[in-house]
Amino acid sequence: MGQRSTPQQIPVVVLAGFLGSGKTTLLNHLLHRSGGSRIGAVVNDFGSIEIDAMAVAGALGDSTVSLGNGCLCCAVDASELDGYLARLARPEAGIDVIVIEASGLAEPQELVRMLLASEQPGIVYGGLVEVIDAAEFDDTRARHPEIDRHLALADLVVVNKTDRATDAERVLGLVHSLVDGAAVVPATYGRIDPEFLYDCRPSEERVGQLSFDDLHDHSEGGAQADHLHAAYDTLSFVSGVPLDPRRLMRFLDSRPEGLYRIKGYVDFGPYDPRNRYAVHAVGRFLRFYPEPWTPAGAAGASGAPEAGRTQLVLIGSGIDAAALGEELDACRRDADAPPADEHGMWGVLRYVANGEEPPDGPGPV
Repeated sequence: MGQRSTPQQIPVVVLAGFLGSGKTTLLNHLLHRSGGSRIGAVVNDFGSIEIDAMAVAGALGDSTVSLGNGCLCCAVDASELDGYLARLARPEAGIDVIVIEASGLAEPQELVRMLLASEQPGIVYGGLVEVIDAAEFDDTRARHPEIDRHLALADLVVVNKTDRATDAERVLGLVHSLVDGAAVVPATYGRIDPEFLYDCRPSEERVGQLSFDDLHDHSEGGAQADHLHAAYDTLSFVSGVPLDPRRLMRFLDSRPEGLYRIKGYVDFGPYDPRNRYAVHAVGRFLRFYPEPWTPAGAAGASGAPEAGRTQLVLIGSGIDAAALGEELDACRRDADAPPADEHGMWGVLRYVANGEEPPDGPGPV
């Protein structure tokens, strides 16, 4: 769910869930499928993390800090977290995303509050992921009723171990009824596409990693059927006409539950002619990041569009791509629209990450 708001800021994703839900398995999966991205991991569960996919030497034990390979294993408390994040966010560490794997008995809301209140300029909160064990979900709720509150705070819920649940569809339906607009993704062995959580750095060494180009070009059958995204639908939207910020916010506020992720760049035309807006949404989590336009004729390292061009990718399951495309078409600014007014961007600016204050919950919804 994380995307950098500036080249200096690193998204920090909180990975939560009760003991045995599969958090470490999911984190291992991300490390093995990191492609060209470098993941910094903050872990306050006991145990080791397999990181052979990152091609580093040595094992990471409890309370061991290793900035050379981009991972951190430690016992985290409120007084230490900012210091650890600052060390991981140093430019020489080369970290692209930080994942905090919370203890199985941790209170995720407190970790989120700590991140939102962080004074570290090199990091930005990237969302809360809650992992649940589909086979044990009913028993877990009986023992830990607070899980309902955790689910209501989450931005992405991974319903893990669906292969072991005798009634996985019922569990998925129950989870959907408990979340507050979060994306709900079924999984086995924690295998979810890393692109659901953060932007992966393109790399020639990318092994098994899915880029958004891969997602655009998926075809019927063949090797693509084995890819993690095979069960999902994608929509690519491109517009040379600026989008109206009010219309786009109405679209984003009403996005369907099955729409897991939205990413890309938006041109708001006269409302902010100097900047494009990177948009990143997963479930209820939404952020905009203003960035100066790339000069015409230079795509830039990020692959961002040239000035005056909107490019968005939408990923979901069971979504009506044609209908969503029509809704986005309706967000285009009319040629005879009145001049841009000073209030038009207010809805967008509510979700701009820079300088945001800690809210009562995990972030704007």
